[in-house]
Amino acid sequence: MALAQPDPAPAASGLLSERIAPPRGHIATTACMETLQVGYLHAVAAAAGCSLAQPFPDHGIDWHVSHSGPGHAVDDEVTIKVQLKATYQLPPRPRGPTFGFTLDNDHLVKLARTPVSVHKILVVMILPRSQDDWLRAGHDRLALRHCCYWTNLAGHPVTGRRRTTVRIPTSRVFDDRALCEIMTRVGAGGRP
Repeated sequence: MALAQPDPAPAASGLLSERIAPPRGHIATTACMETLQVGYLHAVAAAAGCSLAQPFPDHGIDWHVSHSGPGHAVDDEVTIKVQLKATYQLPPRPRGPTFGFTLDNDHLVKLARTPVSVHKILVVMILPRSQDDWLRAGHDRLALRHCCYWTNLAGHPVTGRRRTTVRIPTSRVFDDRALCEIMTRVGAGGRP
């Protein structure tokens, strides 16, 4: 006769303790990374009270994010375009004021174009190499690891032959407050 064992108590962090993971599906890791960063964007947009639209075809921009509010001087609703990228080749909490991220020049030209009628931002997610470490769920939270950072590349020059490394400020964590601040600046007629 087998007796059921009670679940172990949650860790002090509120997240459930480690358990053996069942086999994962056979989707390419890069496709899974893209899906994870879309989930991160959805969570940030929801917490910021923004709506999302995915252009089809995308023409090099992944998402349109819109924010309605009475304080916008330009319009009652402002929109920005978001390009998502993800990497596991950088450590969490990159040291220094910036970290480097390499883009194909054709993509950089699209993100750096000025002037624009709708501003664009690049959002880069740094995540652990192993999918086993990407998220933890608990009774009081869902923790995604590690973090997204954002930048506006308007006017950035192309410097490489095929690819250019851009610098992403570590102070620009992409979360709901950052998104609301971006929308407030754009709604006042400024840049992200």
